[in-house]
Amino acid sequence: MVDQNFGDRLREARKRAGLTQRELAGAAGLSFSLISKLEQGARQDTRLETARRLAAALGVPTTALLVAEYQPPQDSDPAVPWAPVRAALLDPNAEEAVEGDHPPTIAGVTGALNAMGTRLVKEDLAAAAEMLPRLLRDAAALGGPVQARVLLLAGRLMIQTRQYDAAALALDRAEEAGLVQGVTTAADMVESRCWLLLRQGRLSEARDLAAHWADELEPRLSRAMPEDLAAWGIALGRVAAAASRDAREDEAEHALRLAEAAAALWAGEKPRGDGSQTSGRTRTWGPLTVAMQRTEFAVICDRPDTALKVAGRINGRKLAPVVGHRNRHLLDVADAQVRTRQYGDAVETLLDVHRAAPQWLPHQRYARDIMGRMVRRRRTLTPRMRELAEAVRLPL
Repeated sequence: MVDQNFGDRLREARKRAGLTQRELAGAAGLSFSLISKLEQGARQDTRLETARRLAAALGVPTTALLVAEYQPPQDSDPAVPWAPVRAALLDPNAEEAVEGDHPPTIAGVTGALNAMGTRLVKEDLAAAAEMLPRLLRDAAALGGPVQARVLLLAGRLMIQTRQYDAAALALDRAEEAGLVQGVTTAADMVESRCWLLLRQGRLSEARDLAAHWADELEPRLSRAMPEDLAAWGIALGRVAAAASRDAREDEAEHALRLAEAAAALWAGEKPRGDGSQTSGRTRTWGPLTVAMQRTEFAVICDRPDTALKVAGRINGRKLAPVVGHRNRHLLDVADAQVRTRQYGDAVETLLDVHRAAPQWLPHQRYARDIMGRMVRRRRTLTPRMRELAEAVRLPL
């Protein structure tokens, strides 16, 4: 006897294949009434041969129908070689200098970071994986602020690709070497640390860390420099992200209001710090970024209508990829659209993200959750829905 959820898995696999019940029956050489009864759960004693025929017609393994498929988060895309990056993090001095090599310079490392930035605008992770080992070694030879920037960049990319041990190592090395200096670098570090903790489900730790640094970075507003306002606002955004997920809505709301006040004094969406941030590209902060965080807050608190109202004032699909966390914001928009059954709009939003960041999207479990909800709610899937389900690696 197959598992009691066989019918649910069969229905999802059929929709992913773009077949009706009658079309599946014909392709598998089975009766329409049997397919209908299986999906409704009226039949739960299907023979293995029947399951095999269905799987063959659907183009999936038989076990995908018989047993709930579990896919742990992928540490990284197998097509992207991250092992050299991890090796360079563990021992940046392991590779001996080649005779005739010129010693690294700050200008050279900075130029390489900026070159990587042009690739990372489109989330070109393969290019980052290729360039980072040499950057890490050259930066280690130079030390100082440039090494902090490279280590923070490496940490963020490791978080993004769910290599959490390597991410923690990169961030630890930056702190242990005393490289985290100035409000801009401190804000980047706390943002990365909190992101790592949130990804690991350590909500209380993320909230405590962000709150501590928000207090540390809070400026005297009458004398605040622009970088002070941005650093404080970034820490407040992390407070809101952690508190809202930890069901502390009042605390998250308070943090967002303070961030909005800081953003108003910052006067417009502008590059953070010196314009060459830890991601290797110019990232911005300001009213738009805080509005994106308010959209996220509304989604987390299950207020999709409010989220779409706030997002409508941002019009994120028209923003450049470097603005705030534009692609992550669009996932919030798509989530709210699915929750309000605006499936066509959700598909357009997700396709926009896929076009902008095809390597980034498969790493987002959030995107899989959104697509999974859409697939379960829809009786049939359009070709573009099926395309997106594959793009986000949605398991059956």
